[in-house]
Amino acid sequence: MMKKGRRPQTKPRAISKSVPPGRRASSPSPKMPSQKALRQIRLFATDVDGVLTDAGMYYAESGDEWKKFNTRDGMGIKMLQAQGIVTAIITMEQTNIVARRAKKLNIQEVFQGITNKAEVLSALSLKYDIPFKEMAYIGDDVNDLPALQLVGLSFAPADCVKAVRLVAKYICEKRGGEGAVREVAEIILSAHKTPKEHILGSVFRS
Repeated sequence: MMKKGRRPQTKPRAISKSVPPGRRASSPSPKMPSQKALRQIRLFATDVDGVLTDAGMYYAESGDEWKKFNTRDGMGIKMLQAQGIVTAIITMEQTNIVARRAKKLNIQEVFQGITNKAEVLSALSLKYDIPFKEMAYIGDDVNDLPALQLVGLSFAPADCVKAVRLVAKYICEKRGGEGAVREVAEIILSAHKTPKEHILGSVFRS
């Protein structure tokens, strides 16, 4: 029986924390990879559509297909090469556009029409004697999941699909085709002690 004049005890109400705009409460923010893990990277591989491009496919009246690439992403790849990191393209698509872009960026390892990307990474591991933990891969869709789960460091553009978001170790601030690859390149290079002037000098000499 409650005594007169005394209020019943109630549990303190929990104070709800506000969620920053654009971020879901159930989606934890990705952590920056450790400097040690970044310094170990010796091979960087990337998907094309949705990563090096904005995932759009443009067709002319003639039937020709166009893709839009970001020049800053291209510079990021060349900076990785200047650091001695092997660069590779692995895509399901099969187009002359990708071959031309890879040639311009001096990417030696280009694999098109690939359905099993993890298999390609395994072949590259044997060819260069690079363990998976010393590889980085960036992809945006479900066909990239096996590759993302295989490598030491997995990245994804800001606009990747949900399944990839749950697997990738780092989600970029940039979207596909809008600087995501450049963002990853700068993150990897930030862990190396090589002066930026030396890297840029190597890029311009190549």
